[in-house]
Amino acid sequence: MSISQIAWLPSWSAALHDRLWTWAGHIAAALLVLLVGVWLARWIGRLSARTLERVHYNLTVARFLESLIKIALYIVVVVAALGQLGVQTTSLLAMLGAAGLAIGLALQKSLADFAAGVLLLILRPYQVGDSVEVAGVSGTVERIHLFQSVINSFDNRQIFVPNSKVLSDVLINTSVLGQRRIDLLITLAPHADLLRAKQLLAELCEADERILSEPAPAIGVQDLTDLGVQLYLRPWVRATDYGATRSTLLETIKIRFDAEGIELARRLAFGAA
Repeated sequence: MSISQIAWLPSWSAALHDRLWTWAGHIAAALLVLLVGVWLARWIGRLSARTLERVHYNLTVARFLESLIKIALYIVVVVAALGQLGVQTTSLLAMLGAAGLAIGLALQKSLADFAAGVLLLILRPYQVGDSVEVAGVSGTVERIHLFQSVINSFDNRQIFVPNSKVLSDVLINTSVLGQRRIDLLITLAPHADLLRAKQLLAELCEADERILSEPAPAIGVQDLTDLGVQLYLRPWVRATDYGATRSTLLETIKIRFDAEGIELARRLAFGAA
């Protein structure tokens, strides 16, 4: 070995030593960023979930947002750790953005349902057990998922409605206010006893325990038609009693009027107000 080769060895060793120390510093910094970042991501995720639960947000939304925040922060932490190792993160971020855009375009309909599901769980226009009319269907809400709502129809069919359809359509919740008004129109024959008919309607409402005393049932003349005198009957009931009470009223009105000799008009005797 020549003298020049022997003199070169210490300088090569020193350079290697410095490079190793530099790499060790980068690795230590990357590990520190990774460990602290993961801990912070978990802590922030749990904090956000607990905050949402304390303000009575839906538990499903709280858990989902916790996971979403953690995933987003994990990506930031990994990119920061790679930056400490000297990796060019600009191209990596561009690749992640392009991949996210491609996935978003491929899952556009599902993402729309998903976003609508989050809004439904946050805004809560209806809850499990409510009777609703939406997207051309009516029934009782069985479950609310992030992508679809499950509605059990009144004839015992289970209907899956996409949440984006629910959010973009007219929604009628017949349970949220607790009470509903039954609107009936009763057309008497021209020669029928008007005052007696109104008295009978009041008695029928008073006899039915499902009809509320407050607000009091409204009974009066709606119109004078070619068929006869048109009366309106508007009692209030609990939302859960609406259908059964309405059917019972129609039946008892017909029976009592026949028994009292109060004749109904031959056409359009009953209708909706």
